[in-house]
This record gives sequence, C-alpha cells and structure tokens, in this order.
Amino acid sequence: MSETEVTTAPRPLLLADGRPASRAWSLDPVMKHLNHGSFGAVPLVAQERQNEFRAEMDSSPVVWFPALPQRIADARVDLAAFLHVAPDDVALVPNASAGVSVVFASLPRRRGGGIVVTDHGYGAVTMGAERLARRWGGEVRTARVPLDADEEQAYEAVVAEIDEDTDLIVVDQITSATARRLPVERIGAEARRRGVPLLVDGAHAPGLIEAPLDGLTCDFWVGNLHKWGCAPRGTAALVARGALREELYPLIDSWGAADPYPDRFDQQGTVDTTGYLAATTALEFIERTWGWQTARRYMDDLAGYAERVIGAAFAELTGVSGAVDVGMPVPGMRLVRLPAGLAGSRVEADALRDRAARELGVEAAFTSFGGTGYMRLSAHVYNTAADYEYFAEDCVPLLGQWARTAHEHPGLS
Repeated sequence: MSETEVTTAPRPLLLADGRPASRAWSLDPVMKHLNHGSFGAVPLVAQERQNEFRAEMDSSPVVWFPALPQRIADARVDLAAFLHVAPDDVALVPNASAGVSVVFASLPRRRGGGIVVTDHGYGAVTMGAERLARRWGGEVRTARVPLDADEEQAYEAVVAEIDEDTDLIVVDQITSATARRLPVERIGAEARRRGVPLLVDGAHAPGLIEAPLDGLTCDFWVGNLHKWGCAPRGTAALVARGALREELYPLIDSWGAADPYPDRFDQQGTVDTTGYLAATTALEFIERTWGWQTARRYMDDLAGYAERVIGAAFAELTGVSGAVDVGMPVPGMRLVRLPAGLAGSRVEADALRDRAARELGVEAAFTSFGGTGYMRLSAHVYNTAADYEYFAEDCVPLLGQWARTAHEHPGLS
C-alpha cells in the first residue's frame, strides 16, 4: 500500500531509561498481544507488589485477615480518586460481571419485573438479566441499536423499550463486542425522571475515559480496573449512589454483613484480595512513567493506525472495504470487518480467537454482531505500530484463506 493510504504511525512509548514500554510487562515475546481489552496485562511492578502482599498473607494469615478490611478501605480511597468518585460510593468486586450480579441478587421487584437491555450487551450480563426477569415474573425487552446509530438514534431506541413495568435498565457505557459508546448520560437522566433504576456496565471505561461517571446519573455502575487500568486481574469497582445502594450485599455473606455500604464489601473471609491492594501500583506506574493523558492519546492514535493498516490489508485481499461505521466510537478501540465466512456467531468468533493464538501466535479479539464478524482492535502502551503491521502483512492473507475454506466447506474448521 502507498504512504498516502495510511497516515504516519505513532512513535512508540519508551520507559525512562529508553527501553521499549513492553519491557515493563512479562508478556510472551513470541506472542503478538493485540487484545488488551479482554483481560488486560499487569506491569511487573504491580505483579511484584501483589506477590509481596501474598507473601505477607501466607506468612501470618491470622494477623493478615483481621486487618484486611481496613487495608481494602484504604485502597478504595485511591481507586475512587482514579475514577473521580467519592470513596464511600465505591465497593471493590472481582470483576464487572460480579458487580452486576450483586445488583441482580439484591434488588427487589417494584413494578412489573421488566428489564431493558440492548442487543450490544455483554452476553453474561444479559443472561443474568434474563434470570432475574424470570425470578421477578417479568420479561426482558431488548433495544435494537444499529451499529452506526448516532447518539440520538441510540437514545431513542433504548427509551422506546421503557414502560410502566420496567424495574431496571442495563446499558453498556462502552460495548464489548462492537467497541462503541452508548449515550448513558442521556439515558440516565430519562431513567431518573421516570423513577427507573439504571445499571451502567462500564467494564471497559476505567483508563479509557478519564472520569467515566462525570455527568452520568445512574444508580449503579461497574468497571474493570484490570483492563485498561492494568491492575491485577480480578479487580473491579462497583459504584452505587442513592438510597438503593443500601440494598446491595456481597455475593458471599461474611462478618461485615451488618456494616453499611460499601464497608460490608471489604470483608470477604479468606478470599485473596491482594489484587485490590496492588491495583494502585499499576495505576501509579502508568501515571508516573507517561501520564494517563499521554497514554490515552497514544492508545487512541495507535488503534486508529491499526484500523487503517489492517482494514486496508483486508480490502486489498478481498476487494471489500474493512471499514466499519461505528456511531459513537471510543478511544483506544476500533472495529475492522472480517471477510465473509469468519466469526459469523459468538461461537465462531471464539473459535477464531483460539485458532489465531494457536496457529498465528496472535492474541486477538474477534467478535460477532448481527451475523457479521469483526476484529476488535485494542491498543495499550506496550503495543507498537509493528504489531499491527505484522498482522496486516502476515496474518490477513491466512485469514483470507480460512474465509475461503469456510465458504467452500461450511462446517469445516
């Protein structure tokens, strides 16, 4: 491809001593890591800090566990500051889905037991909503939001599903499969006007959005700190505001059950919560080394470059543009359309992910929406333009072969 077709790649970020940023992570040097958005990657300094906490825990558990609730409460102060929220609004949970499960397990039915979700929702969360609706004797109403829907269209699609039976609205701030935003601020204002609780799934927001709850009116919000925040995996925040938060209890009953929200979440028996305590180390590492503003700008520039390089490679191979019109795009993430025959369903997308890791040596995210397969690109500071150029030059032709095989021999993997 010519130089005019693809803008200049962003210069890689370096450590203070001039080494590549990737040296601060213990990533497999043979594997290409192009999917930070799924599980995140933990910097060595945070891994080491967590190991120190674990050694302390194992050396004297009888001393460790009684003192742990206060240490978690202290950690909440720092993590709340990163999210720009009050510490008393934040409970720490293992992941965003766990926070969602807390809400589903705690809320009583108040109206007709109806729940509104969207067709962009994370599958596990939607399944949980369906179980809750059955328990309430209500039904789930799914708002259909076109991938290219702008803010107004997306807002109208969601509010059209709210009626007098609605007891809960569940909406993604950043969608997992389609890497787009939904207008949670406007939906929140309307939900509050109608008196319907709103749960915002912000799993991808911490780190990508500087202050994800600014201007957002919602009863509950969940976000993973182990994705873009690079905290140890199993570290997430549940933010609850208003009277309904006193309804929330941890999924595990423990001795803190009689405490108010969020203190009751700080005591969870013998659960290993060292990741919570080491999370600040990861967040501070990014801030101290580059600054979060610089990191976010680099991630977004690199994701945009990756989209153009890989999209152009697919277009050259198939004659069909890989560009995707996403109505409300997000920083640091992009979509590229895959050739027909690849990732037409979630099961096929997951199988393609596993095959790419096994045969191509690439950790990548493949998703499906409306029967179309996509490659979801997500970049972090340890990624460079060379990672995506490699995928475009070496992997796209093989994906093209796999697509042709799938077309000629349906069902053959």
